[in-house]
Amino acid sequence: MKTIEVVAAVIKNNDKYLATQRGYGEFKGMWEFPGGKIETLENKKDALIREIKEELNADISVDSFLCTVEYNYPEFHLIMYTYICSLISKNIENMKHNDQELEHEDYKWLTINDIDSVNWLPADLEIIKQLKNTNVNR
Repeated sequence: MKTIEVVAAVIKNNDKYLATQRGYGEFKGMWEFPGGKIETLENKKDALIREIKEELNADISVDSFLCTVEYNYPEFHLIMYTYICSLISKNIENMKHNDQELEHEDYKWLTINDIDSVNWLPADLEIIKQLKNTNVNR
């Protein structure tokens, strides 16, 4: 089975987290934390900053490591390195994917209390569990 390594940004603004709705592919319409593949010779934080700029035209700071999620999808094994991030720029845009489809159809700011109100990708549910544990222990 092929392994794909990606980074994901849990962008926090006060008590809310940014959720993005996938705009293309097999999981179109489902919700995820934004991010993407790590390019050859790229470190994880640089990959995350680049991906968020490409996907949302936003600048972020990578504040702290949250968790690594490993999940087996039918076609591949995912390793997702997840970081808590903050917006530097206040704008977020839905950007095109391959100049054809939107990378994300929509985005929402969700509190930990309403984070289950959208249909998350399975691997991202692991991040939500971690966020809930972190919030309970504060």
